[in-house]
Amino acid sequence: MQTIQSQELFRRARDLIPGGVNSPVRAFKSVGGDPVFIREANGSHMIDVDGNEYIDYIGSWGPMILGHAPSSVIAAVKEAMDRGTSYGAATELEVQMAQLIVDAVPSVDMVRLVSSGTEAVMSAIRLARGFTGRDSIIKFEGGYHGHADGLLVKAGSGATTLGVPDSPGVPVSYAAHTLTARYNDIDDVRGLVEAHMSDLAAVIVEPVAGNMGVIPPKPGFLEGLREMTARHGILLIFDEVITGFRVSRGGAQELFGINPDLTTLGKIIGGGFPIGAYGGRREIMEQMAPVGPIYQAGTLSGNPIAVTAGIATLNSLTYELYRDLEGKATRLAEGLSEATRQAGVKATLNRVGSMMTGFFTDTDVVDYETAKSSDTARFGRYFRGMLERGVYLAPSQFEAAFVSAAHSPEDIDATITAANEVLRELE
Repeated sequence: MQTIQSQELFRRARDLIPGGVNSPVRAFKSVGGDPVFIREANGSHMIDVDGNEYIDYIGSWGPMILGHAPSSVIAAVKEAMDRGTSYGAATELEVQMAQLIVDAVPSVDMVRLVSSGTEAVMSAIRLARGFTGRDSIIKFEGGYHGHADGLLVKAGSGATTLGVPDSPGVPVSYAAHTLTARYNDIDDVRGLVEAHMSDLAAVIVEPVAGNMGVIPPKPGFLEGLREMTARHGILLIFDEVITGFRVSRGGAQELFGINPDLTTLGKIIGGGFPIGAYGGRREIMEQMAPVGPIYQAGTLSGNPIAVTAGIATLNSLTYELYRDLEGKATRLAEGLSEATRQAGVKATLNRVGSMMTGFFTDTDVVDYETAKSSDTARFGRYFRGMLERGVYLAPSQFEAAFVSAAHSPEDIDATITAANEVLRELE
């Protein structure tokens, strides 16, 4: 596989863009080598600037549940663009999108559209603080909720240690309002709540972790969070930017039967365009301006092109489609797991619906600590081997792979065949 044009573009990009990329993981830093530059994508495949073709399991990091360039979405967007790209005024499309979300997501009575998942989470936390009159939040180690200052925080030592910034530029005084617990450890959360309940506005959680690799909740974990937060007047926020409309039409909260107070969404609801949303109980959402005193605004919120793409995508998400995705993802996961067994490679594969991660460890991966036991150097070799064979995975051990409606049985068979070849070479 030759990547001469990608290499030249990366050389130029590094002179113009920090690290040569507009999002850090695209740089392939954790897997070695230089990134390939994509020219086009259709269905389940992408083609780079050198003409190399790949079976794609990133799907733009989750949004492309229908595959790339689905005809229904492309047609709707082309028609909408003839009417203008942005108005800065209310549209019927926003009402349609809000209705689709409210009808699908069990806990959402009202919703506000924004322009990214980061903005959705930032706004939901502001709303939780304003509604409760409290300042602190609990997040989970390894959980990523966007790059807002108060969320770039890692755990300190001990259950009651306050957060410290995980990035320069984040004031320590601001990060101190973020407490960090262990995912899937309800006792750890209980200790933090008991120590800080008078100042806790919210607990925010990915109901299925997707940013330390895919990690499902243990039985009773989400139920425990719901009971504990409700008892102490703390808002429970589900970050469903990844899982919303991915693991089921109603997201993880429908799948597990848990209703949070607030939900953040993104990715799939934009059909490949930048978008985000946050929503929840009516009494909470009505605290937002212009009805209530809590302020949030955005020039491109509810952008008509993004909303058009989102509506076309959501209208295509039938329960039959989810059954098909489940079958494809099951087949892929079973094939990859068998490949690791036959190769004698230590690995654990976690899957929820059409999202999965294979960790290069023989430990059950249930939280950030066990995820970090993975052999990242081995993953780097695996990634490069799969890329050489035309399979494009997330260039990080700690990310998800996504199956789309466009993946064919032939795609899945080719992926399993490639994995068998690469895994045999790792030993």
